[in-house]
Amino acid sequence: MAITEKQLIADAKAGKYKPVYLLTGEENYYIDLLSDFFENEVVDSSMRDFDLSVMYGRDVDMATVINHAKRYPMMSPVHLVLVKEAQDIDTRQWELLATYLQHPSEKGVIVFCYRHKKLDKRTAAYKAIDKHGVVYETPKVWDNQIPTWIKNEVAANGFNINEKATYIIAESVGSELGKIVNELRKLYPLLQPGATITEDLVEQQIGISKDYNVFELQKAIGRRDPVMCNRIVNHFAANPKKNPIQMMLPVLYGYFLKVMFYHQLENKSDAAKVLGVAPSFVKDYATAAANYPLGKLATCIGYLYDADLRSKGVRNSGSITDGELMKELIFKVIH
Repeated sequence: MAITEKQLIADAKAGKYKPVYLLTGEENYYIDLLSDFFENEVVDSSMRDFDLSVMYGRDVDMATVINHAKRYPMMSPVHLVLVKEAQDIDTRQWELLATYLQHPSEKGVIVFCYRHKKLDKRTAAYKAIDKHGVVYETPKVWDNQIPTWIKNEVAANGFNINEKATYIIAESVGSELGKIVNELRKLYPLLQPGATITEDLVEQQIGISKDYNVFELQKAIGRRDPVMCNRIVNHFAANPKKNPIQMMLPVLYGYFLKVMFYHQLENKSDAAKVLGVAPSFVKDYATAAANYPLGKLATCIGYLYDADLRSKGVRNSGSITDGELMKELIFKVIH
């Protein structure tokens, strides 16, 4: 069974260290979380000059990493070697690590932060890490899992969040977990333990309007409501820095895909789970599916692609603003 970040942290706090950790995967948030834990919690701040070595893969070779791991700690339980951007170490040098791990230092701990790609599992180095240390592969959080992830993150900090606030954050902030956490941290100090985050609080403290946001735009598009669509898009055009078109287009693309998925569901009772939305929001997708047959949805995705190109300067000399592009896009979509 794969180790979780919570178990890994709990073991380290209990003094149960492994000689090597490989932190890898697609979700940088978890790599950053564990990297920060090792850097800030394992070695006391007064001893970091002696018992902590922080390196970057592009600047070191594996022999240097291993030599630092062999250092005996001065006053700390271990000498910690934290290697950030470890994927930049020449792949040919990783074999040295396999040799070292046959007889690793009892007081040395190496933590590799290996981003954006994976160490080949067929290599001797990977097999040695898996045998003698810990391979932690960050769990991928898909777009349709973001609302549930937000709820769990809020609950882990001792609070609650209502459905609308959850989906406003999910749709407006995007799927980068670190950004979501940063926004949520603005709210926690304002709440009593167990209190609920509402859309009003999100609007006041994060700056996402509870009425004029991409989540509400999706609902208005689904209803083919030109009045509400125009109000929201005009708000976006008047506040382009808070509502950049390059953030809006991927969200709308995901929305149209979900409506397509709803169309093709044989059992509509599975819609909430498949779409990754609260059951109370399924009716909005049912309405959108009734208003947009599959052919129209495919055309709408084509409109998004065209708007994306024009926002990047293709067939646009710069005379058309992003706000005007959004207005034109939404007009095409709902008519």
